[in-house]
Amino acid sequence: MNKYVLRFLTLMAFFMPFVVHAQIYNPVTWSCTAESLGNNEYNVVMKADIEDGWHLYSQNIPDGGPVPTTFTFEENPAYQLVGDVKESDNAIEHDDPTFNIRLSYFEKNAVFTQKVKLNGDASVTLTGEVEFMCCNDGTCIPPEVNEFSVVLGDTQQVVDVAGEEKSGDSLWLLIIEAIIWGFAALLTPCVFPMVPMTVSFFLKGSDNPVVGRFRAIMYFVFIVLLYTVPIALIIMITWLFGGDSVTADIFNWLSTHWLPNIIFFLVFMIFAASFFGAFEIVLPSKLVNSSDSKSDKKGLAGVFFMALTLVLVSFACTGPIVGTVLIKSTSGEFWTPIVTMLAFSMAFALPFALFALFPSMLKNLPKSGGWLNSVKVVLGFIEVALGFKFLSVADQTYHWGLLDREVYLAIWIVCFSMLGFYLLGKLRFKHDDEVQSIGIGRLILSIIVFTFVVYMIPGMWGAPLKALSGYLPPQQTMDFDLKRINEENRDKVLEYIDNAMRQGVVMQGVSSSSATSSAVLCEEPKYSDIFHLPHGLKGYFDYEQALACAKAQNKPIYVDFTGHGCVNCREMEANVWSDPRVLDILRNDYVVVALYVDDKTRLPEEEWVIGSDGKEKKTIGRKYADFQISKFNTNAQPYYCLMGHDGELLVEPRAYNLDKDAFVAFLQQGIKNFQDGTFVRNINE
Repeated sequence: MNKYVLRFLTLMAFFMPFVVHAQIYNPVTWSCTAESLGNNEYNVVMKADIEDGWHLYSQNIPDGGPVPTTFTFEENPAYQLVGDVKESDNAIEHDDPTFNIRLSYFEKNAVFTQKVKLNGDASVTLTGEVEFMCCNDGTCIPPEVNEFSVVLGDTQQVVDVAGEEKSGDSLWLLIIEAIIWGFAALLTPCVFPMVPMTVSFFLKGSDNPVVGRFRAIMYFVFIVLLYTVPIALIIMITWLFGGDSVTADIFNWLSTHWLPNIIFFLVFMIFAASFFGAFEIVLPSKLVNSSDSKSDKKGLAGVFFMALTLVLVSFACTGPIVGTVLIKSTSGEFWTPIVTMLAFSMAFALPFALFALFPSMLKNLPKSGGWLNSVKVVLGFIEVALGFKFLSVADQTYHWGLLDREVYLAIWIVCFSMLGFYLLGKLRFKHDDEVQSIGIGRLILSIIVFTFVVYMIPGMWGAPLKALSGYLPPQQTMDFDLKRINEENRDKVLEYIDNAMRQGVVMQGVSSSSATSSAVLCEEPKYSDIFHLPHGLKGYFDYEQALACAKAQNKPIYVDFTGHGCVNCREMEANVWSDPRVLDILRNDYVVVALYVDDKTRLPEEEWVIGSDGKEKKTIGRKYADFQISKFNTNAQPYYCLMGHDGELLVEPRAYNLDKDAFVAFLQQGIKNFQDGTFVRNINE
């Protein structure tokens, strides 16, 4: 293969995650403003700017046609809607042969107006959603939902902060991981040789110590900006033009859809092959040489181009690491990738700034050599292991059955075993020097790696491996799990006893109290062939079924909003649900229902529901994602709700938090409030 073609393909592979962002295209841009009419009345004006060649459908579309433009406003006692949304009179009508009905649509632009009256003098923020569909002569873009908001009354913005529990722990873990990757990048063969070059540049750059220190600090700043600003711009542009909901939808799509996850998996494998020496990933030499030639300039311009040269030259080794940091952070808030990239770049740039400030430190560094390639190979093994996480997410979401927990663990055990043998010098790649003997460092690392391998092996027979719960497929995907099998057998025995005693059969050695302590039989759970609760718990995966069973047993409902791609969900299940106190309460005092918001299983047509946005929800995931958003005003997972039989919340919901005692108290308070008839709010109101 031509080397330039190879370079282009590998460059495209690295930037593929960002290309995926760019491919989410919509030719309609919305804006929202308010016009005062006096007497606390306003016109809320929603304007759609439509690109040439495209058209936006009217609100007035007959049944059986395309999706009409629909506005939904959040209810608020501070204002009232006056009449319906009126649309501008520039709509075009025509008889559509495809739908065999008369359709109305807009070209160029459309204006929609809703009259609103405030119920007081205080300012208030009106929020809502618009669902719309647009087409051109050859194709249609699937219906989109955009959020909008506008301040009515005083110009001071009113901010409504949702009372949900945020997970700072997971963000801090991402930041710490990004910092570790940043320091690790320094030890790669593309980066480490740049250290003497950096010191040389700053030694000859200025005889003034104050100026030299300032230039070194700016060098640090430029490296950080070159890594962080492009990512921030991509995300900010997406947010500015699409709002929080669009950005969240993009991240959700990146986290759960099979296409980006398969792309990420392939990208990781490509980078791992590069680290193993199959080929080199490099940017075009012309680009690097151009930047390097400009680094001889005096002043800050020279410092900037020196930083740019470092970023470009180190791309072959930092590219996979940057990709790892970014991809892992796309499942958080829209600013999470920015924060994690900032942490990575600061850790990466800090050693260069220190060596620029204190050149004498260079004397203490080891010389370049074969050890640098060894670092690169070690990172390659880690890339292979991490890459399978993305294939696992796609596998769980779409129920392909390719990567059960045993298969996933087997891959990791083999991968890290090979890494251990490599560290001992038993495996060699083509760029490696022959290992005549191993030093203390390699010995310690190999001990750590093989200890990790030994730790994973019991997981093949059902050991929980709590430390890896966020990375492994759920334990209930295992074909062979002794603990789960024993729990299932116990439940079957209790079920048999219940049936026998209801039929009047006296069983020797079994008291009526022990028999009746088991659950009253309810309907067989739907979807139990594709979903399983952890730790052998029995429950439901359909809210209506769980509600009916809870009423039959007179128990509260434990609602678990979860997802196949939710790392924090797996950590909660492995570290908090596994507590004997928690399991005992869930097993005996609640009806448990797990609602998967990212599952792609298609519902039977009779179970399709119309969501809060007016669209039909045809999959399990879409149905319960809409249920969570519409009832609880959040789309975060995990999210735990304790509920009664009439839609009442017994206590405020909880999110990701590994405090076991607090979780036990949360469950106990829910039971007490259920028995006392106390609740904090009703989701149906």
